[in-house]
Amino acid sequence: MEIRFTAFVLTAALMLSVELSAGGTFSSRLIHGYSDEAMSFWASKGKSVTCPKRESVEHMRLLLSNDLKRQRLKLGSQKQLLFPSEGSKTHFYGNDLSWLHYAWIDIGTPNASFLVALDAGSDLLWVPCDCVQCAPLSSSYYSMLDKDLNEYSPARSNTSKHLSCSHRLCELGPNCQSPKERCPYTVNYYSENTSSSGFLFEDKLHLTSVGGHEHQGSVLASIVIGCGSKQSGSYLNGAAPDGVMGLGPGEISVPSLLAKSGFLPHSFSLCFDKTNSGTIFFGDQGPENQRLSSFVSLDGNYNTYIVEVQRYCFGGTCLKQSGFQALVDSGSSFTYLPSEIFPKVVTEFEEQINATRLATEDFPYCYKASSRGLPNIPSMKLVLAANQSFVIQSPVFTISSDQGDNFYCVGILPIEGMIGIIGQNLMEGYRMVFDWENMKLGWSHSKCQDIGGSAKVPPTPPPSGLASNPLPTNEQQRSPGGHAVAPAIAGKPSAASLHAVSYWHCAMSSLLLSFVVWLPYLI
Repeated sequence: MEIRFTAFVLTAALMLSVELSAGGTFSSRLIHGYSDEAMSFWASKGKSVTCPKRESVEHMRLLLSNDLKRQRLKLGSQKQLLFPSEGSKTHFYGNDLSWLHYAWIDIGTPNASFLVALDAGSDLLWVPCDCVQCAPLSSSYYSMLDKDLNEYSPARSNTSKHLSCSHRLCELGPNCQSPKERCPYTVNYYSENTSSSGFLFEDKLHLTSVGGHEHQGSVLASIVIGCGSKQSGSYLNGAAPDGVMGLGPGEISVPSLLAKSGFLPHSFSLCFDKTNSGTIFFGDQGPENQRLSSFVSLDGNYNTYIVEVQRYCFGGTCLKQSGFQALVDSGSSFTYLPSEIFPKVVTEFEEQINATRLATEDFPYCYKASSRGLPNIPSMKLVLAANQSFVIQSPVFTISSDQGDNFYCVGILPIEGMIGIIGQNLMEGYRMVFDWENMKLGWSHSKCQDIGGSAKVPPTPPPSGLASNPLPTNEQQRSPGGHAVAPAIAGKPSAASLHAVSYWHCAMSSLLLSFVVWLPYLI
């Protein structure tokens, strides 16, 4: 018995017929997409196909139209990114706001602006709301701000609605007395006694699209917001006074909800340049030449951005038994090494820096600046899994004493346990890509101005009758191939909503790329 297969491969206006036999012979012939044989193939599939007469004006117009469509398809393969409608730029205020990076975002209808800290180590986006115990919001408390910070009020947003205790994203739902009650939340952070608590709401996050073949436009995304009525610890004392955007991989985070709603791949990037500013882009999966290392599980679970550090190196020499797992956390100002690794690193640092140490209250490894400036800082790097080098570009930072003296301090501190933290200070000069879609951390040298525009687009609601993407419920609203569906730009319907055009079956033979239909039959 011989088995043969005939394959029809549709590329441009041609079909390629391929025949394979068990005897090893291979033959092929080209069949025009509008030939009688092609029409017979569609007819055998029960499709009634009417194509214009060959070499007629209609025939040539159809071929030209399909060429243009193919060109648009190629342009559409360019990656689309989203960033906050207030702009992609992030802000750094040093010690004035606890050494964290911030971004302005717009929430609700009408929109209100919030200056949120960017934290890859947590999941929830929360803002001060119906405050009982919140940090001061007046600009008079913060010398670097020229306007007061906002307090969110669900009652003042036309698009706000509470999450009930029965909602699948309500983690504390089992503790509610009734499934219809408002869903409460409490988030505890690494910093001592630092937390935020309140209730969860759904509302709109205003974003701007850039890239792909669409013009820059506004996008409204349904997200979950923590109405933070009570803060404690560092957040009550002025760190992140206007809220925190959790960028972790948990279901409730903004990157996760954007991915599940079909906007973008589950990925984002943060870039921190040496001028203390940077960028944030949702959907960014990084350049082709970036270095990559896989995320690993923590206690058997994949629920945060953990990487495997195999060695800690000075120059070309790596310390023995210096491997550990590390959380990659943009919400941590500094880097923390496990208590067993830290002494090895600082001892080697001391031997190579050749400067007199002057410990401060919070930072044990500081060095007074001489008239010649910064001492000779040894080169350091982390070697991650798959032998990927992460060069530490800025291991020290500058602080000033009350007497006006400048000190250079090592931004690396010890932490209990075996899980370290790679903080913001080691990310400086890098475009950091948190690609949960492919379970990879990516990094590449960057000046943070090379992946799209950062112009502010005024937030505008969608026109009447055009709904923005809803908050996902139990199903992940993605295309069958696993790729995110393009978002509906305000004022324009998404491609998925367009109706079929005339000559559909005929055009398919010239539009589909690498479409293969295998017809098995026995001889």
